[in-house]
Amino acid sequence: MFLLRTNDRGESFSPNSYNKTSNNTPHSHTHTHTHTTSYPPEDPSMISAAVILLGLTASSSGFTVNQLSKCRTTSVATCRKMSADSFDSSALRVMVNGMPGPMASAAAEACLRKGLSLSPIAMTGPDVEPSSITVYDSVTDTSANVRLIPATEEGCEEIVSSLAGLREADGRNNICVIDYTHPSAVNSNAVFYADNNLPFVMGTTGGDRDQLMKDMESRAAFAVIAPNMGKQIVAMQAGLEDLANKFPSAFAGYKLEVVESHQKKKADTSGTAKAVIGSLKKLSDDCFDVEKDIKMLRDDESSLAFGVPKDAINGHAFHTYTFTSPDGSVQFELKHNVSGRTVYAEGTADAIKFLMSKVHEGGDGKVYTMIDVLRAGALE
Repeated sequence: MFLLRTNDRGESFSPNSYNKTSNNTPHSHTHTHTHTTSYPPEDPSMISAAVILLGLTASSSGFTVNQLSKCRTTSVATCRKMSADSFDSSALRVMVNGMPGPMASAAAEACLRKGLSLSPIAMTGPDVEPSSITVYDSVTDTSANVRLIPATEEGCEEIVSSLAGLREADGRNNICVIDYTHPSAVNSNAVFYADNNLPFVMGTTGGDRDQLMKDMESRAAFAVIAPNMGKQIVAMQAGLEDLANKFPSAFAGYKLEVVESHQKKKADTSGTAKAVIGSLKKLSDDCFDVEKDIKMLRDDESSLAFGVPKDAINGHAFHTYTFTSPDGSVQFELKHNVSGRTVYAEGTADAIKFLMSKVHEGGDGKVYTMIDVLRAGALE
C-alpha cells in the first residue's frame, strides 16, 4: 500500500461553462483596485489576438496571490542573452492562469515560496469581473498583486498589450505560464500559448489529450504536461510503469477495481487515475474501461465514508486500486490519498523552473512530463 497525505486544506471552485452574464463575484478576500500598470507594447503581430476561453467562474472560496511587480535593475539585453549556465529562476515572470480557482491560487503561492515572481497580470474566466488580487504566501511572508483579466474579446486586447510589455521589460525568454483552468479550455489555451511562444506547465486535466500532443509537437512548443504534479505520486507512477514493462501480465486473471474521490466540484475523471490504470492494465488482462469502470465519488457523504477527513472534503484526491484473484483468495491494494493541494502546487513550481532552464538552453521546443522533471532531479 502506498499512502500519501498532506495536512493543508483546499477549497474548490465550480466552472459554469461560458455564460458571460454570470453574477458571480470573487469572495470578499479578493481585493479590487483601480490601479492599472501599462507597459510599452511590442509588435502586436508577434502575439495572437484570439480570445481564450477559460472555463472558469468566480467562486465563493477566498484566496490570496503574491507580490507587486518588482523594479528590476537587470537590463533587457542581459535577460535576453541569459544562457543555460547563467539561468536565474528569480528573473522569471510566471503568469498563473485560472485564479481565483483554488489550484491556480495554490500554485501561485508556491511560486512565491520558491523564489519566483508572479506576472502582474493573469487570465481568468469570462464570467469573472476584472479585479486586482493579492497572492500571499504565509510561509515566506511574501505577496504580489495580480490583475485578473477576463478572457473576453475586450479582455484579450488588454492581455495582448500587457504581455508585450512584460516581454519588453523582463526579457522574451523569461515569461512563462502555469495553467490550472478548466478541461473545456485545455486545447484552445495550449494552442494560444504555443502560437505566442509562451512556455507553459499545464496541470489542467481533460480535453482531447491526443489532439493536445499533436498540436504541441507540430508547433515545437516548450511545455510540461502532466495529470499529476506531486513528486511522490509521479515517482509511484514511474515505478508502476517500469514494473508493467518488466513483468507484463503478472496479474493475469485478476480483476481490477478503481475508486477515486475528489471534491464534488471537480469536473472530470481523475487524470492520475487514468494514467495509473494504463500501467495496471499492462500487468493484467482485465478489460477495464477507464471511461465506464472507474467509480467516481463526488458527494460529501460518499467521500467521508471512503475515509476522506472532514476538513479536506473541499480539496482532496483519494484513490484506491484493487486487484483480486479469480477465486477471491488473493487481493492487492494500492492507495494514494492526498488532502489539500500543496504537494501539487510545489511540484508545479518546480516544473516551471525545470522547463525554463530548458528554454534557456536553446534548441527546439519539446513536451516534457513530470517524470522528466523527476529524472532531472528538479523536484525539490
